[in-house]
Amino acid sequence: MALIEELKNAQKDAMRAKDKVRLGTIRMAVAAIRQREIDEQITLSDADVLAVLTKMIKQRQDAAKQYDDAGREDLAATERAEISVIESFMPQPLTDAELDALIDEAMTQTGASGMQDMGKVMGQLKPNVQGRTDMGALSGKIKARLNS
Repeated sequence: MALIEELKNAQKDAMRAKDKVRLGTIRMAVAAIRQREIDEQITLSDADVLAVLTKMIKQRQDAAKQYDDAGREDLAATERAEISVIESFMPQPLTDAELDALIDEAMTQTGASGMQDMGKVMGQLKPNVQGRTDMGALSGKIKARLNS
């Protein structure tokens, strides 16, 4: 089942269960996906939907951190609740061993030998790891491998 259909079905279930937090979060996700489809005049693939959801999680993590810094635990808790709802639609995160294996494979396929090949390796990995790992952490791991 397509991810957007899964979101729509979960939205209906949340309406029936009268779960306001889950319903509101799913509605925001569907609206963000629709907005991107309208803006770009395309139908988003599952990978594109994952990218939208990943962006939403990152935005909420940043907001929760800012609320924590400002002493607004109530608002930070709301952001974290939204994060947990969005994460329920994300694929299973990669383990470190799986990630290392994917990095090794990408480096072999691209023939990466130094930092100048960083873009090639990231380009090779991105479709396989989108939504399953933190891209910043992945970048750090690749840099460490290419520098050694």
